[in-house]
Amino acid sequence: MSRSGRLFVLMDTLRGYRHPVTAARLAEQLGVSERTIYRDIKTLGELGAPLEGEAGIGYRLKPGSFLPPLMFNTDELEALVLGARWVRRQGDAALAVAASSALARIAAATPRDLRDDMAETSLWVPLGPDAASVSDVHVQPVREAIRYQQRLQLSYQDEQGRPTQRVVWPFALAFLQGCRLLAAWCELRSGYRHFRIDRITAVQALEQRYPVRRGVLLKSWRAEHNIPEDA
Repeated sequence: MSRSGRLFVLMDTLRGYRHPVTAARLAEQLGVSERTIYRDIKTLGELGAPLEGEAGIGYRLKPGSFLPPLMFNTDELEALVLGARWVRRQGDAALAVAASSALARIAAATPRDLRDDMAETSLWVPLGPDAASVSDVHVQPVREAIRYQQRLQLSYQDEQGRPTQRVVWPFALAFLQGCRLLAAWCELRSGYRHFRIDRITAVQALEQRYPVRRGVLLKSWRAEHNIPEDA
C-alpha cells in the first residue's frame, strides 16, 4: 500500500473510535509498526487533520470535527442504501427526507462506478401493513427532545385507553416492527418507563433540559434491563 493510501486508511480507522486509541492498536489494525503510526500521525497533523492525543495515551479525531467519507466499498454502500431505504419507510416524514438527502450527498461524493452500484442495488425494504398503520405524528418532536435533552409533557393512554399526564426525560427511541417505543425517566413514577408513540395523544417539549445527561440515563437504563452496550 502506498503511503498516501495508508494515510487514508489511518484516518478511516480513527473515525471508528470515540475514545483515544493507542499507536499499538492502530499498528495492529493496519499491519505496520508503531514507529510508522507515529510518523503518519505527525504527517496528518502537518496536513491539518483534526487530531488530538499524544504518544502513550492515544489518538482520536477532535470532538465535533467532520471529514467527508474517503471511500466506500460495495458492501458499505449496500449497507448505507438499505439503511436509508429502511428509514424512508419506517421513520417520520423529516427522517424520510433526510434519508433521501443523505443518499444523494453520498452518491455525489462517490466515484461513478459506485454511484451506478447504488442506483442498481436490489436490496429493498417492503412497506408492510404494520409500517403503514403506525402514526408518526409525534415521532419528530420526541426525537428532537431526545437530541436536545428536553423534558417532555405527554398526554398518554394505556392499553385500556385510560388517559394520564406525564412529564418525562426522553433518552432513547426504538423503531420496532409496527411500533415506536420511547424509553424515558418518568417523573410521576420516579423510574424508567416505556411509552408507545401511537398511544401518545399530545406532546409538548418543555423549555427546561432535564438534570441528568442523556448518556448517564442510557447507561443506567441498560444496566437495569440487562441490555448490552452493542444492542
